[in-house]
Amino acid sequence: MKHLKRNMALISVAALSLILTACSTAPITSHSKGFWDGVIVYNFSKFIIYLSNLFGGYGWGIIVFTILIRIIILPLMIYQTKTTMKTAELQPKLKEIQKKYSSRDMESQQKLREEQQKLYAEAGVNPMAGCLPLIIQLPVMYALYAAVSRTPALKGGTFLWLHLGDKDPYFILPVLAALFTLISTWLSMKSQPKSSQNGMTAAMTFGMPLVILITALNFASAITLYWVITNLFQVGQTLIIQNPFKIQREREERLQTEKAKRKAIEKAKRKATKSKRK
Repeated sequence: MKHLKRNMALISVAALSLILTACSTAPITSHSKGFWDGVIVYNFSKFIIYLSNLFGGYGWGIIVFTILIRIIILPLMIYQTKTTMKTAELQPKLKEIQKKYSSRDMESQQKLREEQQKLYAEAGVNPMAGCLPLIIQLPVMYALYAAVSRTPALKGGTFLWLHLGDKDPYFILPVLAALFTLISTWLSMKSQPKSSQNGMTAAMTFGMPLVILITALNFASAITLYWVITNLFQVGQTLIIQNPFKIQREREERLQTEKAKRKAIEKAKRKATKSKRK
């Protein structure tokens, strides 16, 4: 669900950018006025050009810019990841509550919400935490789009085979964006308990990259490049913070330990019963 929200939001803001940019196509310069154009977009443009001069090209400037943004929001992403993992562990209990209050009447639904909130509070989980990184990333992506499309130097810039203001002619970046989305989502889903997985999560794992691919085909290369680096960073972040192989191993070890304890208790009970019979 986390990746679905993130990717759908990015697609939405990119589509919105395509519409809104048509309303304001004036080049961004030091004379641009207004908070958005004169402060946000202008400074984005200036900073990316600075990074481009520092690292030897506009493409490298966008890559470094993307990495810096991801580093800045990393604490929020870590918090979001931990919240998502806690929420996944609560799924069995949440399903029990939903089953208990399955009636559609207002009283049952109110009780359901109260019990869910109580469970979240006891576990120290804030379901809305997943929105925090999105709140930051959406204006960043829109500002990047505006900076590239309205700054002549960036719009006419090149990187490898790319013209940053145009679509990727060989579709390599859209394919990479979809591929890294698939890997990131698959790793995230693999770390979830089996009880929280269903047909929808499986469909999202493979369906979302397809949506990303189709949408990215219509993006300027600079935006798709930002998306590729963002999702690649997400893959590395997931492997470090939410390593599914480690989580699954630890979860299996806990299950084995609990199973061994239950076995020992059952054995002790049987032994005690036999002793009483004697």
